[in-house]
Amino acid sequence: MSPFSHFLQQSFFIPKPPLTEHSLPDQTGRVFIVTGGYNGVGLALVRILYQRNGTVYIAGRSDAKAAKAITDMKAEVPSVQGRLEFMKLDLSDLTTIKGAVQTFLDREKRLDVLINNAGVMSTPIGSKSAQGHELQAATNILGAYLLTKLLLPILQETARTSPPGTVRVSFAGSIGIDVAARPAGGIDLTEDGAPIEDAHDPQQTYGQTKVANLFLGSQFAVRHSNTGVIFNSFNPGNLHTDLGRHLRMNLFWYIIIIVLLYPPIFGAYTELWAGWSEEAGRPEANGGYVWPWGRLGGARADVQAEVEMGKHGEGKAVRLWEWCERVTREYQ
Repeated sequence: MSPFSHFLQQSFFIPKPPLTEHSLPDQTGRVFIVTGGYNGVGLALVRILYQRNGTVYIAGRSDAKAAKAITDMKAEVPSVQGRLEFMKLDLSDLTTIKGAVQTFLDREKRLDVLINNAGVMSTPIGSKSAQGHELQAATNILGAYLLTKLLLPILQETARTSPPGTVRVSFAGSIGIDVAARPAGGIDLTEDGAPIEDAHDPQQTYGQTKVANLFLGSQFAVRHSNTGVIFNSFNPGNLHTDLGRHLRMNLFWYIIIIVLLYPPIFGAYTELWAGWSEEAGRPEANGGYVWPWGRLGGARADVQAEVEMGKHGEGKAVRLWEWCERVTREYQ
């Protein structure tokens, strides 16, 4: 399919969400981590899981935002048996992630689902992370990779004693994979595998980081296929959240918001399907890409071709993986 066709199928006449807060089974005894879980889509997902008696760790860098989200949710649904915790980390600073994971491991004996929901979009050109990487690549790619890598042992241990396909990791993609990532294959890489920042268009750079998240979901699935953990990535949908806070609000973007954007709860339904639906837990769905509001789809042809090449140890997905491993090794 063409990118335009993909855009239409993921933006208009979307089927009703197949899994919502009304149909999700009880989650008592299960433990989840949602990055960026105190804002937008992440907050909406955390609320659903908490209401269904899950233990949910909200991972992020703001103590104040997490405290407010937790207080508000407890006040909204005081009678549930769920538990809310804050996991302090900054995905743009690789030095914070290992300590956060160790604190989690000191407190919990299982992890059922990790949702790599957090991300930044269209940050000012030249923005850098604590380690000097382009800020979107550092947060959306390196931070998510390192967090997942460090949590793999407990995910795999949980999978050994859980029903097949119920332990999962999801990475946040975007419609930007189809419409914003303009290079052939969806991403430009340096010789050492690092994504190349577009010096004039931060949205193009953002789209490349979302392609990278698609690659990570696929590569984790390939490299850990025999562990019992299911990996995928998802386009949450076109949503009205603060992710686009750096965008200039001109007439074009105002029209986009009015016409195309949905409330954050719909993105939560996409993530819910990726992490909790029976269909997304089947072996054939491992490494797959989830479309709004919960259905398996695929990326545009040239990006999907790179995903397929990566399954055979070739192409941009493999080069990106090797860059992530090399850059994060000293922080593991």
